[in-house]
Amino acid sequence: MQNKGLIKLFAILFGLVSLYQLSFTFFVNNVEDKAVKYAESKGADKDARQKVTLERKYLDSVANKDVIDLGIASYTYDDVKSKEMNLGLDLKGGINAILQVSVKEVLKSLSNDSKNEAFNNALNAADIKQRNSNENYLDLFFEEFENIAGDTKLSAPSIFGTKALSEKISFNEANETVKETLQEEINSSIITTLEVLRSRIDKFGVASPKIQRIGNSGRIQIELPGAKDIDRVSKLITSKAELQFWEVYTNAEVQNFFFSANTKIAELLKDTSVIEKAVDSTKKDDIDDLLGETKDSTNVNQKNLFTYFYPNVAQSQQQMSSLVGQAKVLDTATVNSLLNRKEVRALLPTNLKYVKFLWDYKSNKSSDGTTELIGLYAIKGNRKGKANIEGDVILDAAQVFDQLNKPEVSMTMNSSGTKQWAKMTTENQGKFVAVVLDNYVYTAPSVNLPITGGRTSISGGSMTIAEAEDIATVLKAGKLPAAARMIQAQVVGPSLGKEAINASFLSFGLAIVLVLLWMILYYGKAGIYADIALVVNILFIFGILASFGAVLTLPGIAGIILTIGMSVDANVIIFERIKEGLFKKKGLKQSVEEGFSVKGALSAIIDANITTLLTGIILYVFGTGPIKGFALTLMIGIATSLFTAVFITRLLIDRSVNKGNNLTFNTSISKGWFQNINVEFLKKRKIAYVISGAIIIAGIVSIFSIGLKQGVDFKGGRSYVVRFEQDMNATEVANTLKDAFGTAPEVKTYGTANQLKITTVYKIDEEGQEVDEEVQNALYKGLKSYLGDTTYENFKPGFEKQGAGVMSSIKVEPTIADDIKTSALYAVFGSLLVVFLYILLRFRKVSFSIGAVIAVFHDVLIVLGVFSITYKFMPFDMEIGQSFIAAILTVVGYSLNDTVVIFDRIREFAGIHSNWKYSEVVDKALSSTLGRTINTSLTTLLVMLAIFLFGGDSIKGFMFALIIGVAVGTYSSLFVATPIMFDTSKKEEKNN
Repeated sequence: MQNKGLIKLFAILFGLVSLYQLSFTFFVNNVEDKAVKYAESKGADKDARQKVTLERKYLDSVANKDVIDLGIASYTYDDVKSKEMNLGLDLKGGINAILQVSVKEVLKSLSNDSKNEAFNNALNAADIKQRNSNENYLDLFFEEFENIAGDTKLSAPSIFGTKALSEKISFNEANETVKETLQEEINSSIITTLEVLRSRIDKFGVASPKIQRIGNSGRIQIELPGAKDIDRVSKLITSKAELQFWEVYTNAEVQNFFFSANTKIAELLKDTSVIEKAVDSTKKDDIDDLLGETKDSTNVNQKNLFTYFYPNVAQSQQQMSSLVGQAKVLDTATVNSLLNRKEVRALLPTNLKYVKFLWDYKSNKSSDGTTELIGLYAIKGNRKGKANIEGDVILDAAQVFDQLNKPEVSMTMNSSGTKQWAKMTTENQGKFVAVVLDNYVYTAPSVNLPITGGRTSISGGSMTIAEAEDIATVLKAGKLPAAARMIQAQVVGPSLGKEAINASFLSFGLAIVLVLLWMILYYGKAGIYADIALVVNILFIFGILASFGAVLTLPGIAGIILTIGMSVDANVIIFERIKEGLFKKKGLKQSVEEGFSVKGALSAIIDANITTLLTGIILYVFGTGPIKGFALTLMIGIATSLFTAVFITRLLIDRSVNKGNNLTFNTSISKGWFQNINVEFLKKRKIAYVISGAIIIAGIVSIFSIGLKQGVDFKGGRSYVVRFEQDMNATEVANTLKDAFGTAPEVKTYGTANQLKITTVYKIDEEGQEVDEEVQNALYKGLKSYLGDTTYENFKPGFEKQGAGVMSSIKVEPTIADDIKTSALYAVFGSLLVVFLYILLRFRKVSFSIGAVIAVFHDVLIVLGVFSITYKFMPFDMEIGQSFIAAILTVVGYSLNDTVVIFDRIREFAGIHSNWKYSEVVDKALSSTLGRTINTSLTTLLVMLAIFLFGGDSIKGFMFALIIGVAVGTYSSLFVATPIMFDTSKKEEKNN
């Protein structure tokens, strides 16, 4: 092998980089473990919400403190947190939601709620059509409008030819041109919604949030791993943007109040300040030291308002500002609490009676760069708490440049807003007004002159383009036609996430140990070399995931474990070829050279990995959420396993050979296994056809009579996993819930006997956050007799569960369920087509493609049949959903992997033994690969059984499908794919 030095250098550097990247995760876990211990020592036993607050308090306190000091470089907690490996919500808990911005409501809003009959009929027709269509809503509306509108145009004054849109849509303009304008307006609404959501979520404090737009559908996907307050998150992402314009007090007007408040707060804190007794006096609590909490009453630093808040004092007219002060980000809650105390509010003079203190929307670094500071504003409130001007008066806003080419914001209001704005700017000339979104101040500029024309420029000497774009986005949020609707949501509680981590890593460790032991048992010293390569492979996979900020999910761990099987497969193929060379007395060095060559094992390994890689790409393109995670780890694993199996193993074996060691590639136990085999497979193909045909027919009959258990992501509905403090009877609970839901929901034991999965379609066609709350409340009332003293707040998903409650939940509306199902079908058939074309390209014979694809159909039908026949009595969830489709596509990839290796050997034998009958070539090729086929399948099945038996409950159905698929795929590559390829080859020859 050439370039050994370069490969060694690359492997060492890659390994060190991987360890470096993974070390951040170790340090983050170390800090967060301390935060948990702190919360447990300070919080009430059953108050999960308080413990989360205390954890956050601890983590905020260390955010800018060094947790790693390497001498040449140091890292704070925030630094290492940004570099840690991201865990998906199925491992960490949290929420994954898809929001729908209603294009219909955008169109109605743009038309000023037009009463035009053709317009409204077209909207209603588009609604109906979209239920069974993946097309863009605007395209459907446009198509329906063209069919029913006659001579009426979209630019008519009664539809979009309104005064508000007069600058964008001309009278009597062609429908196609109007459609382009409408698409721009819709895109603008969606982008604005996206940015408003991003701003809200950034303030929520979740690590590694994911917010992205899905195509042009008007849908936005949000994933918040680690979110525990699910109620708050749901309200945060579904409530309508609240844009307001307020008058502002200057720092000079409120500074006397702050001085008075500081004195009063110092008095109030004398008796109640800072003295917290350590839970365990034997612990010298460095956590308390870190947080500045005193433990000795003789050493108390008296605290006041200015301990946490730094007022912006105006000593002259030039120092007058709308910013009244600043505080550290982690002290904002303390400042809010102190300023809202009734004793402090009582100090407000009459003219400040209704003042509202609001924070800036973003923080800034302190002058020394060590602290995050955030500004405070004093808003002129009123008795009603209603802003002078609301955001619904905004017509448009954009970031533009002034005459000096400096960024500014151009804002236009409607006629009502223009009048209100003129009055407000006239009354506040020389003062300040604030633009407020969701109770955060985005800008508070001074008013130089009254603005009476309805068009306003907002500028500032230091305003950047990004800041101007932010403000424009906020202003446009004021004209959002509706809040985003949650059409799909998956919630996993932190307790279930923690259990999933423990179960997945237990199964992962067991699977690794089984594979390592098997390779040593079967291949001896060569097996140890393969094991070293395997461990390096795992290091590389996790290192890459950490380096690129990829999210590790439960299916992702399954994908890693599957690549372990593939890595073993590559070594098995190589070792079996080396053993063949040794059997033919070619000598160790030559046998190793041939085993690692393209003419030896490399061709088959590359072909097998490419087919699986193609399957992974299809999965990644069509999958969502955890399925993408599975596909990503599968693709990364294919690349790293190929490198480690071919190059790392080769380096180790070459080193041993050059030292003169006698490698045998077997042990005293495995010596002679699968040698001198000569099975006439083709003679048995008719028996195999009958067996396969019978199983497939039985499965098809079951599918059409019994059916398949579709998951909520395919049929729509809500599903809850509820844990109880005692064992439960599923049938009894279903009957109990009949009154709550009108009809009995589907109830099944989920994992342990005290855990149930409850699925219902109750009110799934009704929209709104209040409906979700109503259904959840109905579930609680229906189960109340089984829940003991569990309150509704503790029953809801989120936070750590001490007793009974919802561990996870899924909601999918019927419209998106149809889209998911359609995408899944595209994924399956797309993968089959891609693989058919690749095999045709690679082997140059249609018979090879036909054999491979029919075998794959055979495997898929059998897995479907088994699921249909057994789902009613199996003790775990066997739903047909996205995870099942991922399993099916994985089976497709694995079956093709097996088949391609065999086909590769058939092609090789056909070239070497041209004087043999083709049937003899096929049988000999199958016999020669039998050791590899059984060995690989056995190690893969061992791995999957470990995950199935010891992994989490949520992955059992997925793993069961894989186990059936691998077993059937191994059988089909020997008894279906190859015989069909042989039979179609004979027909090809006759036709030629």
